[in-house]
Amino acid sequence: MSEQALTVDLGNRSYPIVIGRGLFRNRFDLETFLPSDKCLVVTNETVGSLYLESLRECLPSSKVRSITLPDGEKYKTLSTARSVIDELVEAKADRKTSVIALGGGVIGDIAGFAAACYMRGVPFVQIPTTLLAQVDSSVGGKTGVNHPAGKNLIGAFHQPRIVLIETETLCTLPDREFRAGLAEVIKYGAIVDIEFFVWLEEHIETLLERDPEALTYAIRRSCEIKAGVVAQDECEAGKRALLNFGHTFGHAIEKSAGYGEWLHGEAVAVGMMMAASMSEISDDELDRLSALICAAGLPVIPPCVGADKLKAAMRTDKKIQSNKLRLVLLRALGSAFVTSEYSQDRLLEVVSRADG
Repeated sequence: MSEQALTVDLGNRSYPIVIGRGLFRNRFDLETFLPSDKCLVVTNETVGSLYLESLRECLPSSKVRSITLPDGEKYKTLSTARSVIDELVEAKADRKTSVIALGGGVIGDIAGFAAACYMRGVPFVQIPTTLLAQVDSSVGGKTGVNHPAGKNLIGAFHQPRIVLIETETLCTLPDREFRAGLAEVIKYGAIVDIEFFVWLEEHIETLLERDPEALTYAIRRSCEIKAGVVAQDECEAGKRALLNFGHTFGHAIEKSAGYGEWLHGEAVAVGMMMAASMSEISDDELDRLSALICAAGLPVIPPCVGADKLKAAMRTDKKIQSNKLRLVLLRALGSAFVTSEYSQDRLLEVVSRADG
């Protein structure tokens, strides 16, 4: 087993991200990071059947209770989060009982939100099993659930004790979900690291083959970038908003199409192209971004959900300030910025692509 570690630097709330292949098989000592021997593992039907017993072997001295949630974005609701809290109440969990998320981004967000709410916050551990969760949603402490009016409108910042990334879980990840995760990887290169973007252009086929070495590098570099941004702006008061490149359009696509119809990464891939087409970048750079997204097997054209429906969904975006929608745009590949100064006509033109 080879394992790598980096740190999300948040002072006395700093925590490690441990990345490795065979962490479960070699019984990673997870108990070191838990304040007591009581824990609740939150997982879903798919992941639990594959990895719950392996996780239990990493907690040999703990009293492990588990709850299995239904699988899918449409279950990312207050009702589902309440079921986790109900389980904690039934278990007579105290403030040292840890909530462990074993699954993709939906499980991580629900479990983290429940952990943030129960007794005003109990210890939380992220064990992401999808590529998207490993490179994005498991890092940074954002937790939450969807509301009928918009994605992630209900939530809290609640940092984990550790993010444990077992790369072997990617072996069982369906191709569509794996490709969706690549959208967030591409995002990091597009917003802050042109050298990483070039590396992705050169290694996208190797990544699609799930080469362990290439995957480990892509995951680590993505986590390094996000950890660095989060350390500077934990609660998204400024620079952290850059991580939402493509997400304003992407979240609106997810809501308009119906949660679960489009995977988050698929919607973000299209959203990045929509944002890039509003940016003052060269045609060559726009073509490079489109080519890389396409090479990853991801869409670049929005679904025919209707421009009016898409615009209405965008009005609930969390980056709105003083009734102005702020967008993350590109100065160039590898350089992003947040602005509310853009052409409204151009925005309408881009959104109208959803009319088909």
